[in-house]
Amino acid sequence: MATTSRQRLRRALRGGRNGRNEDASLPVGGSVRLGRRTKDLVKRLGSNDIAVIDHRNIDRIAAEELVASGVRAVVNVSPSSDGSYPNVGPLTLVRAGVPLMDVSDPELFERLRDGEQVELRGSALRRGDEVVAEGRLLEPDVLARELDGQRRRIDRALHDFTENTMAHIREEGALLSGTIDFPATRTSFRDRHALIVVRGTDHLEDLRALRAYIQNVRPVLVGVDGGADAILKERMTPDIVLGDMDSACEETLRSGAELIVHGYNDGTAPGAERLHQLGLDFTVVSAAGTSQDVAMLLACEKGAELIVSVGAHFNLTEFLDKQRSGMSSTFLTRLRVGETLVDAKGVSRLYNPGMGAGQMALFFGVAMMLLVIVVLTTPALQDLFDLLWLKLQVLLGL
Repeated sequence: MATTSRQRLRRALRGGRNGRNEDASLPVGGSVRLGRRTKDLVKRLGSNDIAVIDHRNIDRIAAEELVASGVRAVVNVSPSSDGSYPNVGPLTLVRAGVPLMDVSDPELFERLRDGEQVELRGSALRRGDEVVAEGRLLEPDVLARELDGQRRRIDRALHDFTENTMAHIREEGALLSGTIDFPATRTSFRDRHALIVVRGTDHLEDLRALRAYIQNVRPVLVGVDGGADAILKERMTPDIVLGDMDSACEETLRSGAELIVHGYNDGTAPGAERLHQLGLDFTVVSAAGTSQDVAMLLACEKGAELIVSVGAHFNLTEFLDKQRSGMSSTFLTRLRVGETLVDAKGVSRLYNPGMGAGQMALFFGVAMMLLVIVVLTTPALQDLFDLLWLKLQVLLGL
């Protein structure tokens, strides 16, 4: 992430603006980049691009990744926030100085070509003199008021979440009963810590904060889809990559990690096709829920002493922010794993690696160097040192 992108994101999370595009009515031009899946599109966005996405309820993670990409503006053909729950994603985006416009026009993807020059001017997207689309330019003050209203009406979102959770308890009892048929793994979890990395809120920052813990404890490193890329980016190698394999890059898949495809209960496993094409060996686990749920249950069933989660969802607001039925299975997984599971932020705050052997050697080396310098520059100490050395020679008969 570039320095300017970090600054934009920090200011957005603090609730401020960064001085860039303060007047949203000013025209913003750039190369259009089309992508219906935001998590894939952000990988190819740059500072001269305008993103066109199809993302109903832009969650905080997607907003942060869009800001980090340095994108100039975002046009969304779906509602960026439909009011069904308190969604901070759109506000995060515009507070970072990225203009965001909602356009109720899914056919916009067919009218534009990836890479052509466009301009966002006011509430219109233009290609030269042609108005390609018109919509609603989202303003931070309006979004903040709408967010406050959504928070006051959160009881509806809680009701829907509870109903969904109860449905999963009735339909997906395997998550709680521990009857998922996990494949044998060459990686041993028994009595070890397992670090599970998911592409989520602050996952890169949390992973960096755990570097001393990883070096000293040597946990099993499990990357869930795009989370495995983060492990490789930090110059570590994942032991296992688990998921539907749509987000992990080819370099990660070829890193030597054990590959486990998350399949559906009906026996299908869409991620297997990609690995077949790459000629890579893999196993399949069929289970309900999300891939991060399966990764946690795998570590638990294989005997991990402690499961440390990076980037996963730990509070109700994050569950609601994802707005997907599978998040209820994530809630059930927490019940199954229990006290074995801890958040990365808690580990980084509590873990104190102490002074390692290398640091101790460096400390004593510097101390001895200082002692020699003091002796050599102080005549009285030189005489004392010579006397002590003479007595030592007499005692040893040298």
